Amino acid sequence: MHPVLFHIGSVKLYTYGLFVALGFMTAIWVSKKNATSHGISSQTITDIFFVILISALLGSRLLYVLINFDFYKSNLLDIFKIWNGGLVFFGGFIAAVAATVIYLKLKNLDFWKTADIASPGLALGHAVGRIGCFFAGCCYGKECDLPIAVKFTNPESLAPIGVYLHPTQIYSVFSNLILFFILLWIQKKKKFNGMVFLSYIMLYSLFRSIIEFFRGDFRGDFFFEFISMSQGIGLMVSLIAFILLIKLSKPSHGQE
Repeated sequence: MHPVLFHIGSVKLYTYGLFVALGFMTAIWVSKKNATSHGISSQTITDIFFVILISALLGSRLLYVLINFDFYKSNLLDIFKIWNGGLVFFGGFIAAVAATVIYLKLKNLDFWKTADIASPGLALGHAVGRIGCFFAGCCYGKECDLPIAVKFTNPESLAPIGVYLHPTQIYSVFSNLILFFILLWIQKKKKFNGMVFLSYIMLYSLFRSIIEFFRGDFRGDFFFEFISMSQGIGLMVSLIAFILLIKLSKPSHGQE
């Protein structure tokens, strides 16, 4: 597609970076709108998302580098070139949750309630960010002959050139859009704090694990060569979220 949107002299605007930034701003905007109706200030959401931004970038890049360590051990400077793509969601997710838990504890804010407020925005922002993956050619699919297959022709693309592939980036965009609307519905019906957030990570992990079967890029082996690292992490996260949903749904846990 178009990994580089345009050049200004020697400066390049990478499409991937642009859509990641747009996705992050979308997540903040939606979450701020959501927060005002739940008794949390918009400034608090801004501060939380700053923590999420830094920790998620570090965590998602670190996991990507570890998965592709054979390449990066000989190309150390490429570790910092995140504008070319190369972020693993679950690495960022784990780092962001850990950092946010610590931050909210320091601020004496309820984690589950705050996470519920942020979840729909995160899903929509993720959908926007995945458009950048499509333009960059990262997270590409396996070869296929379906009518919806895509062919990358730009030599700067991270995807294989000149072959028809599953549009896995678009699968991810639509799965996150669907998840966004599901979360809005759950938010209206929620019975306890944590219900929206845990539904988010459980459903996202399931959607992601399914899409991974159509991915063509190397993502590390988790269970022999049948499932990838992201699938393995996703399935474990989904199971943990399901168990916590059952636990928090018990009457002993208060509602908002």
